[in-house]
Amino acid sequence: MISYMVLTLAGAVYAGTPPCESLKSMSQPDVTITAAEMVPAGPYTAPAAGGAPLAPAPARGPAPTAGAPGGGRGRGQGPAAGPVLPAHCRVAAVLKPSSDSAIEMEVWLPAENWNGKFQAVGNGGWAGTISYAAMASALREGYATASNDTGHKGGSGQFAMGHPEKVVDFGYRAMHEMTLKSKALISAFYDRAPRLSYYNGCSTGGRQGLMEAQRYPEDFDAIIAGAPVYNQIRLHAAQMAKQIEVLNDQTRMVPREKITLLANAVLAACDAKDGVKDGIVSDPETCTFDPSVLLCKSGDAATCLTAPQVESVRHAYAPVKTKSGEVVYPGSALGFEAGWRMPQDGAPPAIALDSFRYLGRQDANWNGMSFDLDADLALAVKNAGYIDAIDPNLAKFKARGGKLLLYHGWADPGPAPANTIHYYSEVVRTLGPKQENWMRLFLLPGVGHCGGGPGPDQADFVSAIERWRESGAAPDQILASHVTNNRIDMTRPLCPYPQVAQYKGIGSTNDAANFVCKAPAKVNGSN
Repeated sequence: MISYMVLTLAGAVYAGTPPCESLKSMSQPDVTITAAEMVPAGPYTAPAAGGAPLAPAPARGPAPTAGAPGGGRGRGQGPAAGPVLPAHCRVAAVLKPSSDSAIEMEVWLPAENWNGKFQAVGNGGWAGTISYAAMASALREGYATASNDTGHKGGSGQFAMGHPEKVVDFGYRAMHEMTLKSKALISAFYDRAPRLSYYNGCSTGGRQGLMEAQRYPEDFDAIIAGAPVYNQIRLHAAQMAKQIEVLNDQTRMVPREKITLLANAVLAACDAKDGVKDGIVSDPETCTFDPSVLLCKSGDAATCLTAPQVESVRHAYAPVKTKSGEVVYPGSALGFEAGWRMPQDGAPPAIALDSFRYLGRQDANWNGMSFDLDADLALAVKNAGYIDAIDPNLAKFKARGGKLLLYHGWADPGPAPANTIHYYSEVVRTLGPKQENWMRLFLLPGVGHCGGGPGPDQADFVSAIERWRESGAAPDQILASHVTNNRIDMTRPLCPYPQVAQYKGIGSTNDAANFVCKAPAKVNGSN
């Protein structure tokens, strides 16, 4: 039975804590609290309101991201039953930091055994829904947790038409305002502020984490930013450019069966480079692959690629550049092929198109077929470039003891892992060498966008960053696993970049204990 006036807090009993329901009358500027209710312990069911929610995520592992740019595991299809959650106080609120804002958020506060900490969780794609599953994972670990819909409903960018304040909310204001309001509610409920505040997000959630470190370095003590789409407009520009090429020349379309052919050829060339043949391209930077080896000798056949198809493959691996030669976005890494997406239904991907029809041209009827890389990119950046978290100067976040854990799947078919490596390198270039005491990057071999793929996509990043921030134990490696039919069939160490996991030569290659993190033998960077 839950006591509303005496709650167990980190092993101690605190009397006089305001009951959950009293939080509904709590007054904060620009906040309307719409619900404050005790939720008894029981099976987790994600609400369906506000768009289909995320499916339940594995505890502390990379969470699936809904509508993530370039892919992801996709959305759930309605209410999803999940693990048992502890009793908690659920607070729902609407934030109005501007006259055109309507940011919906929720805060869940453990009724007992609170760990004394706060964990905010991020969104995917264009957001438009609260990340309930990620909140559920945090709550089960004893965190007070919060999420928001970034100020609009639905997973498209249409909300931006004629609503510049909503674009600001999506870009950075919603997460910051939610964080401030959440901390105030936590302090009121427990009669003390959280001792530490963590952030955890992937894809758009990764961008949100980097934005927090850049704009609001005092919001969080440690940040997990997975596959960060920190320069969303440039990613979408690159996706548009490559897909329009194919749409304008259908001979460049690579059918699904030929994508499989390509994926198998890349595996044959690169799989064993790390000394282990396991169906994974573990270190794409140490391999080269020339797609012309698949060129048809004459005509076309299911077992080869035509010359235009070979060009499509080359462009997939190559950076997208403006007419003047400026790199807009890097190419995909070897090993991404199984997730490569050709244009569907004769149109570019809506999630990328939205950055240019709504943020740029502000024309809902524009179909993208006249996309001009230089002009459309410049227009979107002019109108809404502030949504991108591109500032590498994280000196203020570092100075207050902040820890930043970046991760990215090498087989990501959307945001390129090379893009995250670039941001990591820019921070080092800006602040100087030897930044590993507060910032580390982990690349996941064979893993897709925020999870999925044949590689080890289940990793306890939260525990790693807790030990780092709270005990000073920097993660020299993080154990990751791959699960098939609810059974772990492989474990591997994730190594801080540029180190890679190298097989010791003895024992099962499915056992992380038989690998060691070392600098790669060579890095060619040719892809």
